[in-house]
Amino acid sequence: MTATDLLALGTATLGEAWPAARLVAAPLRPLAAGMALAGTALPLRCRPGDNLALHLAIAAARPGDVLVVDYGGSLESGPFGEIMALACRMRGIAGLVIDGAVRDSAQIAALGFPVFARGLNIRGTTKADRGEIGVPVVLGGVTIAPGDVILADADAILALDAGDLPPALAAAQARAAREALMMARLRAGETTLSILGLDGGTEG
Repeated sequence: MTATDLLALGTATLGEAWPAARLVAAPLRPLAAGMALAGTALPLRCRPGDNLALHLAIAAARPGDVLVVDYGGSLESGPFGEIMALACRMRGIAGLVIDGAVRDSAQIAALGFPVFARGLNIRGTTKADRGEIGVPVVLGGVTIAPGDVILADADAILALDAGDLPPALAAAQARAAREALMMARLRAGETTLSILGLDGGTEG
């Protein structure tokens, strides 16, 4: 059982099934349609205008890690682009979540590397500040610690305590099974009102 088992379920199902999942409120969006990621958080603080911490984190990351970057919400520069995305792919990194901007969005999408960011900026950065790697960060009001489970898709970004993964996954799978049954009944001609027992079977 791994974090990637959550990918097929999605954030909406997990969030409904496991209320302890923490919803990142910052306006971070996938770079391209269909992007989704799941993995183990490697959080870091990266000083706006400098991307050395990102280079160091890529080198330190393990396969399946998600880089979760506190970039201070800055949109004044793009510290991550195509070259770094390729470096991440080569190391088996599962994706990037950054409270800041990135660049080379089309090229990153073509690589198939999932990135969730606040925006885009082509301005470059210096490489002088080592930042902090492997420390808790706060994104969108949510504290994300090393080892937390991250799930992100077009709907949301969620964080889970690592120990919650088995029961959260089981709860999400059970909810998905119930929803699949409901959709089968809808295709057979029933209504949502009758399935949910809301009006005795008459939809008005």
